[in-house]
Amino acid sequence: MSSSTTSGQGDDAPGLVCVVDCVHGMVDALSCVRWNKHQGAVVELSEHGIVVTVEESGCLQAKVYLKTELFAEYDYGAEGRPRFGLSLGLLVDCLNMFTVPGFASPVEIRYPGPDMQLLLRSVGSPDACIHAEIRTRIPDTVAWDYHFEHAGNTPVTFTVKSAILKESIDDLEWPGSSIQIHFHPDPPSVIFKGEGHGDLEIEFSYYANTDLLIAFQCDQELSYRYKYKFLRATTSNVPSSVLKENRGIARLGTQSYHNFAGGTQQPSRIAFIEFFVKPEEED
Repeated sequence: MSSSTTSGQGDDAPGLVCVVDCVHGMVDALSCVRWNKHQGAVVELSEHGIVVTVEESGCLQAKVYLKTELFAEYDYGAEGRPRFGLSLGLLVDCLNMFTVPGFASPVEIRYPGPDMQLLLRSVGSPDACIHAEIRTRIPDTVAWDYHFEHAGNTPVTFTVKSAILKESIDDLEWPGSSIQIHFHPDPPSVIFKGEGHGDLEIEFSYYANTDLLIAFQCDQELSYRYKYKFLRATTSNVPSSVLKENRGIARLGTQSYHNFAGGTQQPSRIAFIEFFVKPEEED
């Protein structure tokens, strides 16, 4: 399999060889940020793991952090932090080739190949071996940086379980609308407000139910407005298994996060997904 082409050194160049044995968890994490069929991504390698970055319309960015603990083996020999672009959909489809319901063969991931490809190979089975390669490209420039600071001294964050956040965002849907998020430090609460043919508010009160609003940090009253479609994108592809078990914790302020445990359910096997959503500019 292949996507777009690139040029570069052959496989004599030092790089990365790793083995992932919880392929289902990796597919779940990457699928969360696959918003369209032709979604592109930028991959960055380091001694700490793999980061996959995607962007949408210059207003939404997601980063999937695949820590070294996710991998059964992680042999990193590159200098610096190599970066390359590829088709996210093709990567997910290739990884799915190594899985069947209830089972996934461990997969070796190697970069670079002879023509700078990303190489995938099943390991651990004496009966069959599946190979796949994905052509990479020169990575796109990241369009925007993030400075989520405000006038106060305390970062503005709150934490809710992923299933609750998804349900709340789904309930606030109005075609083409925006969602306003209000932060109230006293009493600690967060209010989601959707406007369309009418108004709908969903309030999370920290003291009323700590199972809903698990944590809250804000030192002044603030309000941000976001395009609904971008907020919804942060939860729309979260796997049902994660929502059902509430394995993920979502934190949303001027940023939005999800944590996912790997397929083995061991606490050390973590894929961390970070969403950045730009607020609408005030008139």
